[in-house]
Amino acid sequence: MCGIVGIIGNSPVALRLVDALKRLEYRGYDSAGVATVINGEIKTCRAEGKLNNLATSLANEPLDGLIGVGHTRWATHGAPTQNNAHPHATDKVAVVHNGIIENYKELLADLKKDGYEPKSQTDTEPVTMLVTRELDRGADPQTAVATVLKKLRGAFGLVFLFKDNDRLLIAARLGSPLAIGEGDGEMYFGSDAYALAPLTNKITYLEEGDWAVITPNSVVIRDFDGNEVKREQQISLASAVQVDKGNHRHFMAKEIYEQPQTIAQTLAHYIDMANEKVDITEQMPFDFKDLSRLTINACGTAYLAGLVAKYWFEHYARLPVDVDVASEFRYREPPLEKNGLSLFISQSGETADTLAALRYCKKQGQHIAAIVNVPESTIARESDVVFPTLCGAEIGVASTKAFTAQLSVLASLVIAAGRARNVLSAEQEQEMVEALIHLPRAVTDALNSESHIKDIAKNLSKASDVLYLGRGQMYPIALEGALKLKEISYIHAEGYAAGELKHGPIALVDEDMPVVVVAPSDDLMEKTISNMQEVSARGGRIVLITDKQGAKSAGEDDIETILIPEANSFVAPILATIPVQLLAYHVAVHIGTDVDQPRN
Repeated sequence: MCGIVGIIGNSPVALRLVDALKRLEYRGYDSAGVATVINGEIKTCRAEGKLNNLATSLANEPLDGLIGVGHTRWATHGAPTQNNAHPHATDKVAVVHNGIIENYKELLADLKKDGYEPKSQTDTEPVTMLVTRELDRGADPQTAVATVLKKLRGAFGLVFLFKDNDRLLIAARLGSPLAIGEGDGEMYFGSDAYALAPLTNKITYLEEGDWAVITPNSVVIRDFDGNEVKREQQISLASAVQVDKGNHRHFMAKEIYEQPQTIAQTLAHYIDMANEKVDITEQMPFDFKDLSRLTINACGTAYLAGLVAKYWFEHYARLPVDVDVASEFRYREPPLEKNGLSLFISQSGETADTLAALRYCKKQGQHIAAIVNVPESTIARESDVVFPTLCGAEIGVASTKAFTAQLSVLASLVIAAGRARNVLSAEQEQEMVEALIHLPRAVTDALNSESHIKDIAKNLSKASDVLYLGRGQMYPIALEGALKLKEISYIHAEGYAAGELKHGPIALVDEDMPVVVVAPSDDLMEKTISNMQEVSARGGRIVLITDKQGAKSAGEDDIETILIPEANSFVAPILATIPVQLLAYHVAVHIGTDVDQPRN
């Protein structure tokens, strides 16, 4: 997901743009650049790789303009090269873009008829050339942009910078978020409020189809049809303090170790600790007892949180649940019962596929609930009720503390649903709430296994493939472990339901294949032990994540065991998450990959 920043300033903006872009590094990127206007001419500086490369280029050749746009690019069309980096510019306009222009080939073919030839492989450059063509035909900047926007298909956040005008920026939003910030005689654009937090806390979010014209002292917003509209200015809660790593080597390690605190903060919002009861203060436009089905949509790690919740809701609340990857759900277009509940999980609240699924469900008459970490995000603003995760900014690209915070929210909602549907008694509620109250301490205890996990990771780092197995509510944690390992270490890893081992994956098992088994002691432990014996019989190397009782039940000397604290089985998925995070982290560190910003 690309990052965008724009500034109309009272002093040179290039280095301020780079500083703002650093606050968007959590999105992941492979190149970066800035553009400004100096003496009426557009000047750009672009660099492949990290923002340090861009900063070095700017140190060697400073740009002193008072207006500018900046961009971190996550490559979609064209390789991550300097030539494909944003901003894309002609002699008349520079453009930064987040999203995908789906009809760029069609637009490019039309431009070539008039002699406009691209210099890059991107889907963005045709937008730059289209605006240039309109300017060449005599249009003013606003008319040129308005004309071009009507021709674009796809999802985009766009910001335009113009020659001979260092007091004007124009931006447009369709599917990709953009915020306007107001300063003292300065104005800003950003992909989110966090990027703008050091500059201003006065934020106005563009809505779908909006485009805006800003000068140092004015903002004019129009909808897709060109009608002038008003959008509410908000006081952002995003912190202006640049998050640092503290005493940790990487943000991922810091965020793993923050989890006792972030879980406690999140649970404190949903639980009455004194009375050991769930206390959901958000006004819900539905009643759990009236629901016949719950639909959950998310992507990546958030999807796996939803998968854990499926086990929880069906077991503890007897509420049937469908969990979908949002990128599939949005195109499957399933029939949904009117007045049902659809729940959307997203750390950023801006995940494009999840947002598209939300809008489909809304059209089907569903109640819309969201679990997000950014309360000002698009998904939050378009939901009927928002359940916040209170874990702070997550800088590492691989999600850690957001995942366990999402599970903490879901656990609270499950108890509320179980009580509302008369599945859980008051005594059972108290027992489950007690387990959640003790969870932060148990997570702290789980973190104490790091040195042992570090030793296991050294051996695991030599593998080219790794299998993860889990049963029941541990199956999603096996999937999460495999996802984390492949994402940050680049080792091929796959997660399977343990019972599926014999249906194909067992053919992969040999003495070179580590198999990580996530199996705290529970009713399914005995069956999982049988799967472990199948692996051992074929020479596979087993790493077992379990508690003391589970280790005793497994009883094999040649198994490497990572212990987690014994706890109520309800919270076991959250506890088991800690070692799979640490294992992936230390494998990646041993290999030497970029843990916080993995490739691609």
